[in-house]
Amino acid sequence: MTTMLSRTAATSRKLAREERRRRLGPLGVLTHVALLVWTLLVMVPILWTFLASVKSEDEIFGDAWSLPATLQWDNFARAWDQAHIGQYMLNSIIVVSFSTFGTMLIGSMAAYVLARYPFRGNRAIYFLFVSGLAFPVYLALTPLFFVVQNMGSVPLIGPFIGLNTYAGLVLVYIAYSMPFTVFFLSAFFRTLPTAVGEAAMVDGASHTRVFFQIMLPMAKPGIISITIFNILGQWNQYQLPLVLLQERDKWVLTQGIADISTAAGYDQDWSALFAALTLAILPMLVVYTIFQRQIQSGLTSGALK
Repeated sequence: MTTMLSRTAATSRKLAREERRRRLGPLGVLTHVALLVWTLLVMVPILWTFLASVKSEDEIFGDAWSLPATLQWDNFARAWDQAHIGQYMLNSIIVVSFSTFGTMLIGSMAAYVLARYPFRGNRAIYFLFVSGLAFPVYLALTPLFFVVQNMGSVPLIGPFIGLNTYAGLVLVYIAYSMPFTVFFLSAFFRTLPTAVGEAAMVDGASHTRVFFQIMLPMAKPGIISITIFNILGQWNQYQLPLVLLQERDKWVLTQGIADISTAAGYDQDWSALFAALTLAILPMLVVYTIFQRQIQSGLTSGALK
């Protein structure tokens, strides 16, 4: 009886594999091969960085994939204390937290209005937001520098939003992330049913209450997806803080790692560099791993509704 069940299970698995192979076809097989190659291209450097972060200098420049004789945890201590990675990471957390909150608050409200309220100029404003996706931020670095510098001369609030201020960088991050946020969320809000919101307004709910208490909870999958994308994008941003934050004690994590990379060519402290890279990668890897299902459900639900 057991043998018969084993044969039946093996036959079922074989039939399932043949069915998947038949459904995939040549194009599906090529797609899976391309995804496998892409996965290797992404994962291999990350794994090598993690491995090098616990090696000594000699082991790093020896056999690339050899395991370390002893785990060099002091590499992380040097990166955290001597290279000030702890301070830079705290600065990044502060900036990204406020900028992501501002991006999602303003972007969701703008997307909701553009998606659900027809008015003259609606499409023009929408396309103005979308056009920001085609505008490389590198082209705006010089004028952006002078804009933020001039903001610093505004009475009363100037010292808080000018150059070398977290608030100035937060405002730039919000503007930088707004096009994609509005583009995605406006498409998502269009897929939501209108009956619930209309019923709430008939019962006397204001537009603000409908948005915050009804529409935002209904758009939760899309909100979570775009929030994670904005966190990843702003956490890894380098060019904007390089131009707008010039005081060393206010640097964000990407600037600190770039400084370690430059100094490593002279001090030869490559172990601390890879430890710092690991400290920068791990938080975002953990965030993406935890919210992976929410990101996928947000993207697919917005596409399927």
